[in-house]
Amino acid sequence: MKKHIETNLSHIAAFAPFEDVAGASHFPIYNTGTFDLKKQDSSNGGKIYDYTRSDNPTREMLENLFTQVEGGAGCVCTHTGIASVALLFETVLKANSHILVEADCYGGTFRLLKVFKEKYNITVHFADFLEFDEMEKILSENPIDLVLCESPTNPGLKIIDLKSVAKLSKKYHALFAVDNSLATFISQRPLELGADFSLFSTTKYISGHGAVVAGAIVAKTQELADEIHYYANAHGRSQNPMDVYLITLGIPTLKVRMAEHEKVSIKIAEFLEEQDYITKVTHPALKSHPQYDLAKEQMDYIPGVFSADFESLELAEKFIENTKIFGEKCSFGSPDSRVEIPAKISHASFSKEELEAIGIAEGTVRFSIGLENIEDLIEDIKQAVK
Repeated sequence: MKKHIETNLSHIAAFAPFEDVAGASHFPIYNTGTFDLKKQDSSNGGKIYDYTRSDNPTREMLENLFTQVEGGAGCVCTHTGIASVALLFETVLKANSHILVEADCYGGTFRLLKVFKEKYNITVHFADFLEFDEMEKILSENPIDLVLCESPTNPGLKIIDLKSVAKLSKKYHALFAVDNSLATFISQRPLELGADFSLFSTTKYISGHGAVVAGAIVAKTQELADEIHYYANAHGRSQNPMDVYLITLGIPTLKVRMAEHEKVSIKIAEFLEEQDYITKVTHPALKSHPQYDLAKEQMDYIPGVFSADFESLELAEKFIENTKIFGEKCSFGSPDSRVEIPAKISHASFSKEELEAIGIAEGTVRFSIGLENIEDLIEDIKQAVK
């Protein structure tokens, strides 16, 4: 019987490669580096484990879950979120490859692209993925191997039409990958929209507690799934079983957390829109957002991350310095609310011109709304700008 995603998330142990003899609600943590080949038999489904870097039953359970909920053929859980991006590049790209990337990309991805460009002579083409003519020109004039974007983008919060980008990528025989960290699979499933890979940081909304760094990449076809598994083993990208366990603790509550993040963040964004010291608020759930209709069509929940442009950098810095509840922290998706100036933290690797090109001003503050009481958050904002 086909189950809804939230039902699967509440029964993670059902995705273990074999049944636990004690029927534990949480599948055991196989916190071991090696396995005795002589002591394994058909009770584990016929699979033989030898070394945890290659395969581990605890990690395999989480990979099976992510494969199911994303609608893919296979998954690799990685030791950090950016490791899933690195694994994607190591799998698809080779020396002298061409890649087309949405200009508003995660700062860590931007930095990694620079590394691949310098070390492997990769040609990186940046484009605005809202401009299909611009994208098609690049695809038609260059041998693009991979197309990559986030949606929503971070921190610009553009909503990319993933179905249309998938069709355009296939027209030019390029693989298409989506960083689904902000939306998560509870909200949108890129593989169902035509992508070849869905990758995400499980550090954030998926774990939900901010106590671990990790990632995952899900492939649409078995051929691609076999390739990411091969390169994960070759490059040592796999996640350790203890971190897998920490991720599983937060997963069952993902749906209710995302609904709360969305609800509270909308209220905070609406409050900020009314303030004289704010020149612009960008939240995909606000009707003022240019891709509001697409956001509602493409996602079941709008993540609790948005940006607000303060009238000056000085005021933005004063606000962050004076907040009592909001911490000045990078990342998002944790129970605690946090703020940051992208130009200083998450996107410090961007030049001023590169930030301006994706709509990030000096006074732009990124908000990640947690699970606190909304009245407390609004009072904290009020006292911070006095």
